[in-house]
Amino acid sequence: MQAYILLDRSGSMQSLWVEALSSVNAYAKELASKKDGDAVDSHITLAVFDDQAGLQFDVLRRKQPALHWETVTDQEATPRGMTPLLDALIRIIALADADNPQKAVIVVMTDGQENASREVTREGVKAALDRVKAKGWEVVFLGANFDNISDASSVGVGGSKQMAMSPGTMNESMERLARKSRAYAAQSAPIDFDEADRNVAQEAKIKNK
Repeated sequence: MQAYILLDRSGSMQSLWVEALSSVNAYAKELASKKDGDAVDSHITLAVFDDQAGLQFDVLRRKQPALHWETVTDQEATPRGMTPLLDALIRIIALADADNPQKAVIVVMTDGQENASREVTREGVKAALDRVKAKGWEVVFLGANFDNISDASSVGVGGSKQMAMSPGTMNESMERLARKSRAYAAQSAPIDFDEADRNVAQEAKIKNK
């Protein structure tokens, strides 16, 4: 299985950046775990994105085995710029398409809405994601201390595959996502966020702001 993590590096992520990176490392560690009988051969691609006079899309890890994950740190990338989410989505989808694995999970983590894309339209991204889902791949959106993930809905990602995470909950939430990813890889179980996941993420706290 291939996992593709697209992480928002826009300036507003500053206060959450260390936790966001830590949660990516937690995901990788849990994905490599052999607990629950769902040990799978998995690799991770991690890309960060922002806008600096156009899309900046930097791949920090490319198809790295989860079992040998190199911890990602804030020395490798720092928040800046705006949020060209649609443009970045097309780029991460292109990487996945190039690999064309039998099973893939695309994880998008952002703390804000699209505000800077220039290369593609929502309709173009939705069409690309429709092709992704037709392959049986999974796509999930995570809001980092952010609930209004309308961009996910607008490109065809259903509510059960969207979740908001409160500060302080991101590591555990990503560990839970990794377990779901293992189950998807081993048993083709769909990835959906349930009530227990949302309670761990303290999603209601964000919704009630």
